[in-house]
Amino acid sequence: MSKAEKLVERFRRLPKDFSWDEMARLLGAMGYAEEKPTGKTGGSRRKFVHSSGHIINLHKPHPGNTVKGYAMKDVLTALEEEGLL
Repeated sequence: MSKAEKLVERFRRLPKDFSWDEMARLLGAMGYAEEKPTGKTGGSRRKFVHSSGHIINLHKPHPGNTVKGYAMKDVLTALEEEGLL
């Protein structure tokens, strides 16, 4: 099993300690490129854009690094609807 496959399996279990770095790697493995914020008002919002044009918007957690449960469920639903999981 590859690292990406292991990460997907971990994500599907919706663990409470899933980090932002793991989320970025997962979405990168699914074909999403992270779009960095621009200007002063970019804040902690991040867009992940798929080559098909599909966009996943997330709030980068701070001061911690753990992705919130509701965000993980939203990403899981979006990936399933896009047929990527």
